[in-house]
Amino acid sequence: MKLTEDDIARVCRLVDELAGIQWDASKAYLIESRLPSLLRDHQCADLTDLVSKVRTNFNPQIRADFVDAITTRETLFFRDESPFEALRHKALPEIIDAKSQSTWARRLRLWSAACSSGQEPYSLGIVLRELIDDIDNWDVQILATDLSTAALASASKGVYSDFEMSRGIDPRRRDKYFHKVAGGWKICDEVRSMVSFAQRNLLQPFTNIGPFDVIFCRNVAIYFEMPVKKDLFERLAGALTQNGALFVGSSESLSGFGMRWKALHHCRSIFYQPNRESLGPVASVAATSPIARPTAAPPPSRPVTTPAASAKSAATSPTASTKPFAPTKPLATTARTPPAATPRPFAAAAPASTMKR
Repeated sequence: MKLTEDDIARVCRLVDELAGIQWDASKAYLIESRLPSLLRDHQCADLTDLVSKVRTNFNPQIRADFVDAITTRETLFFRDESPFEALRHKALPEIIDAKSQSTWARRLRLWSAACSSGQEPYSLGIVLRELIDDIDNWDVQILATDLSTAALASASKGVYSDFEMSRGIDPRRRDKYFHKVAGGWKICDEVRSMVSFAQRNLLQPFTNIGPFDVIFCRNVAIYFEMPVKKDLFERLAGALTQNGALFVGSSESLSGFGMRWKALHHCRSIFYQPNRESLGPVASVAATSPIARPTAAPPPSRPVTTPAASAKSAATSPTASTKPFAPTKPLATTARTPPAATPRPFAAAAPASTMKR
């Protein structure tokens, strides 16, 4: 494929509009390697034709395939390790202690905001099961979202190759939380039932979700321009509970956002909590709108519903929690979540002995 400067500029603008990812002429090699198959599959005469079809969105599958082609899915279980140690030994125990006398003492909400193929939300589920002895008596929901419908479909299946398992899962956890299937290792029903998947664009308002006790939004904003980063992190602050914690990538820092965030250091890692007194109007999850883009952004997703699904009920009805992600209209609709189990009444505050420190 022979690229012109105009070709590169058109594609880069479209990538920015759809995903907020900053591409420039240095990414020409990605255009050459990732987009030719789309031209063939969707019978596009050239890149100009492809860009036009993606932008008009008459065929949602073209837009979905384009997003899948431009997004990077580099991920692994317990990535960087230290953030998960800080979550287990510092952030979660303090959140649980702070909620112990409240109406929602045994309720936890976590969000993996760019879940890719699912290793991150499943890692969060494993941490919770290892931390809280009677986790099956808690109301726990992990929402896992991504822009790519293909990534969500893979994540929902929860099946990983030997190579993917070798990146972060030791033999003890493998044998306890996975079982061997054709093609790899499948996450156990007890962890799978804790996670629901949905398609969501982080450039859009966080309507009908949250608030969350923990948000993992790691290695996403590094691709955004500073105004988009600032807008994203202010909206994330509004999506957290009073004592909620935000984890970002190891190469990311929120020190440039003034007094909005306070950093907490633990286990060789850093996580952040919002300074509520400095938040002003962004303290509401849906109070803010995304920064205006040059052209229309992707269609907003429908409201996300994340049903409480207990691991115990999942164990008795495994098929109810492991149905694959199957959007009816790629990218324009919300991914389907696992069916909910019978709701459990909220229990009284958990005794200290149920949490392993």
